[in-house]
Amino acid sequence: MIRAYLACVSWVDWNVGRLLAELDRLGLRERTIVVFWGDHGYQLGERGKWSKAGSLFEQGARVPLIVDAPGAAGNGRSSPRVVESIDIYPTLVELCGLPQPEGLEGRSLVPLLNNPEAPWNHPAHTVWSEDGRSLTGVSVRNERWRYTEFDGGKSGATLFDLDADPQELENLADDPQHADVRHELSQLVQAYAANYQPQ
Repeated sequence: MIRAYLACVSWVDWNVGRLLAELDRLGLRERTIVVFWGDHGYQLGERGKWSKAGSLFEQGARVPLIVDAPGAAGNGRSSPRVVESIDIYPTLVELCGLPQPEGLEGRSLVPLLNNPEAPWNHPAHTVWSEDGRSLTGVSVRNERWRYTEFDGGKSGATLFDLDADPQELENLADDPQHADVRHELSQLVQAYAANYQPQ
C-alpha cells in the first residue's frame, strides 16, 4: 500500500510538471495563478490506521498547499506558517483583484506569498464528524501545538508539542506543566465548535 501511495504521488508530480511545462510553452505562466492542494492527509499505518477518515492527527489533517502567483516575492520559498484550506478562496479573490464577499471565512494568504516569514497568528482547525451533522472531534493547530477534544471533551483530549514530538506519540493533555496551553487551546476549540454549521 505504501508503494502504491508513493507511486500515486510520483504520478501526480509528473503530471503537474507536464502542466507547468505547457504553461511555459504557451507563454501563460506569468499570467496564471497555480494552486496545488489536497483535501486531507493520509495515514499509512501510523497507529494502525490506513486511511484519511476519522483522524485528527497531523498525518490525517495536514495537506499539501503550493501557490505560485505571478510577481509574488515568495514564489519558490516555503512558509512555516499554519494556514487553512478555507484561505485559498480569499487568496484567489485578492490575487484576481475582485471584491471580497461579505462574511467570507478564511484569510487571504497574499501577505505570506509576498513574505513567507510574515507574522501570522491564525491557528488552523480540523473537524471530524461521523454523521455530517455533529462533531466527533475538533482540533486546533498552531505552529507548535495540536490540541483536540473528542465529543466536546467528554471523550478525552490530546495535546501534542509538534516541535519536540512531531510523530505525536506523547499526549500532554493531562500534564500539569502544560495546563495553560491546554486551557488557551481548549477555548479556541470550544469557540469553533459553538459556531460550527454542518454543510
